[in-house]
Amino acid sequence: MSEDKLYTFAEVSEHNSSKDCWLVIDGKVYDVTKFLEEHPGGDEVLLSATGKDATDDFEDVGHSTSARAMMGEYYVGEVDKSSFPTKPTYQAAKSPQYNHDKTNEFLIKILQFVVPIAILALAVAVRFLTKKEE
Repeated sequence: MSEDKLYTFAEVSEHNSSKDCWLVIDGKVYDVTKFLEEHPGGDEVLLSATGKDATDDFEDVGHSTSARAMMGEYYVGEVDKSSFPTKPTYQAAKSPQYNHDKTNEFLIKILQFVVPIAILALAVAVRFLTKKEE
């Protein structure tokens, strides 16, 4: 395969098995099938990086200069960056209108908690104080 070969992202994504494993790193396509068994992190690490841009995965590990030098022997071409699927845009969740005056709601919640406890404490106190000494 020529070093000038341009692949679409879909074409590269088809190579996602232990018998045929291609990765995209920095816009370059690498056929790492022969390297799967030799990879220090195991073949699962490489296989999990197929079908996506593996640049971040590669950079996060902090590969050595010798590891980077080895990449040339697995290079098969470039990926057409325009063929990458578009990332979904983030949309914030719609929140309900903020109520500036929540004093009444807060007071009710406090009273719903405090009143039953006060009644229980009063009942225990009355029971304790009215208990006949034996």
